[in-house]
Amino acid sequence: MADVELITDAAQQGVSRRSFIKGVIAAGATASTASYLFRNSSPLAALPTAQGSVERLITLTVNGQQRRVDVLAQETLAMTLRYKLGLTGPKLGCDRAECGACTVLIDGVNRYSCSILTHTVRGQEITTIEGLESANGRLHPVQQAVVDEGGFQCAFCAPGFIMSMVATVEANPNPTREEMAHALSGNLCRCGDYNKILDSAMRAAEYARRRA
Repeated sequence: MADVELITDAAQQGVSRRSFIKGVIAAGATASTASYLFRNSSPLAALPTAQGSVERLITLTVNGQQRRVDVLAQETLAMTLRYKLGLTGPKLGCDRAECGACTVLIDGVNRYSCSILTHTVRGQEITTIEGLESANGRLHPVQQAVVDEGGFQCAFCAPGFIMSMVATVEANPNPTREEMAHALSGNLCRCGDYNKILDSAMRAAEYARRRA
């Protein structure tokens, strides 16, 4: 009812209804802008980040390079690598730390990237399968062994297995077949071709010894 009276009064003063409405909208926009400016100049805006919160823009060391990336507090390393850094070698299989398809190396240790929060690995060396090949295009001994042995069928699980093999031969370049099988037990093959995978792993150990 009050709005009708205002419009009526405006009409009596020679102001068109359209001009009156434009004026109301302009006034509202001005008030909103002023509120925004005052809100951002408030002392609260200068307060430090709340205790326990996580900085979103962080620097990661991935395959020897410093990468700046914006991550969410609950974002996993697998998601960051694949969808923000474009490193699709780590696969998302089970997404619950069971299949090993997302395995990467963190400071030389094979880890499931689907179960690690990205912000927890700042300052650590992250290596994905994309980082194994040398600058001149030479394959890592483990990669070469897999090529020579033809150790995988569909190869969805191959990147994860290869990263686990790298960690194993770096720690123990002369494993027995049983030791290698135990080292790779955290990785699952959908095709069930474990004998050929183990053949590749043992060849990888042999190549690693030659390189050493």
